Amino acid sequence: MLYQTKIAGLGKYVPENIVTNDDLSKLMDTNDAWIQERTGIKERRHIKKDDGNSTAIMGVKAAKIALERANVSKDDIDLIVFATLSPDYYFPGCGVQVQELLDIHTCPALDVRNQCSGFIYGLSVADQFIKTGMYKNVLLIGSENHSGGLDMSTRGRGVSVIFGDGAGAAVLTRSNHIGEGILSTHLHSQGKHALELALKGPSTMHWVPEIIEDQKSGKIEDIPYYPYMNGQFVFKNAVQRFSEVINEGLQHNGLEISDIDMLIPHQANLRISQFIQKKFKLSYDQVYNNIERYGNTTAASIPIALTEAWEEGKIKSGDKVVLAAFGSGFTWGSAIINW
Repeated sequence: MLYQTKIAGLGKYVPENIVTNDDLSKLMDTNDAWIQERTGIKERRHIKKDDGNSTAIMGVKAAKIALERANVSKDDIDLIVFATLSPDYYFPGCGVQVQELLDIHTCPALDVRNQCSGFIYGLSVADQFIKTGMYKNVLLIGSENHSGGLDMSTRGRGVSVIFGDGAGAAVLTRSNHIGEGILSTHLHSQGKHALELALKGPSTMHWVPEIIEDQKSGKIEDIPYYPYMNGQFVFKNAVQRFSEVINEGLQHNGLEISDIDMLIPHQANLRISQFIQKKFKLSYDQVYNNIERYGNTTAASIPIALTEAWEEGKIKSGDKVVLAAFGSGFTWGSAIINW
């Protein structure tokens, strides 16, 4: 017997520390108008060193809200799926940290490293486990601490102005009602463009002895320790893949664009969302964006936006909700949900 997977509870957490475009202009050669014109971002949240936050801890804060709203006990969680590109440690992953911080005696924990598409990839994984009956309740988290790894100078402004910190979580559970919940997920990748949006180091390609030697010799500036993005190339591919994977999901379920009640795209750049909205001829009420407040929070962006849209009453029972993401890898995906 195949079960349906429904979202039973949602939660989000963002640090209290607000970093405006004007704040960034004091660190690099930029200004509010330049950033808003290119990205639509007005501010983002950054962790402070003394605020007690980390990728795992923010995930736990979002998860506690989602669990309470789902009316699901932590002890009823059968699987934790944690999506991030910025784990607290190189290893172990954040999933086991969440298990410990939530005081769950034992359960499997799985970490997903698909960057901006991480939440949708994690959603697809959780959906398969629930559909087949292996697990009943899955805790899915997307969380990111970008701020500690950004080049906050003029040299890095093309990337550093975009990203923010935060976490979102969803409790997924079994439903016996046919046609309720997640209708389908659709995943893709194209690895030949992997280095167009990447963080090459530190890595096992340039490991501890080399890093130490670079520090001693003063060559540290030549090593790519900050993210690289070929912005125009990424934008061009993003708008193409967003369109394709949204249409793929709709066609798979016999739906039309007019059936979309709410589209929640990964919050990479407001210009990408606006392009898709215009192409699909969707109204502002049919597309949810919050990038102007949080920037790009990578694996956390969709669950944060989904939580806010639900909190604001913009998603109701029976609505057709479409999630879509594109990012490093290149990876992209969509999910079609009957709320």
